[in-house]
Amino acid sequence: MAEEMTFKSGDFVVYPTHGVGKVTDIEKQEIGGHQLKLYVITFSSERMTLRVPTSKVATSGLRKLSTKKMMESALSTLKGRARVKRTMWSRRAQEYEAKINSGDPVAIAEVVRDLHRSTDQPDQSFSERQIYEAALERLASEVAAVDKTDVDKATKKLEVLLTAA
Repeated sequence: MAEEMTFKSGDFVVYPTHGVGKVTDIEKQEIGGHQLKLYVITFSSERMTLRVPTSKVATSGLRKLSTKKMMESALSTLKGRARVKRTMWSRRAQEYEAKINSGDPVAIAEVVRDLHRSTDQPDQSFSERQIYEAALERLASEVAAVDKTDVDKATKKLEVLLTAA
């Protein structure tokens, strides 16, 4: 069995469907007659608090922040050529959403790369723009946490990489 991941208060973590959060507390609660130990995670970007039972960390997909090496791999993905399938938008949109919610920075970087539009390209549809911005924000928040900077600087870093590609 895989080792159980443990986090301390103050650790930055990534929850697949919400992005980067910070463990603010580890508390015990009785729920349905069972004593549970819970990680209390706050997501400042979404103004949300999530409680994840420590026993459900592996199945929830909660993970530590990416390493610098993993983030470099994601950033090099941004420099690659966009791969846009010729399938219907609704199918591609579902695939993009699944990649964003996977929490995998490389998969999220693929979405950002594939949906990025330079100034000389045609405009995006509203839903394309929504998905692009969600992916960019999710990736930027993890880059910011790894680089110990703010999300705005991380977003600019990503945009520079995208325009250089």
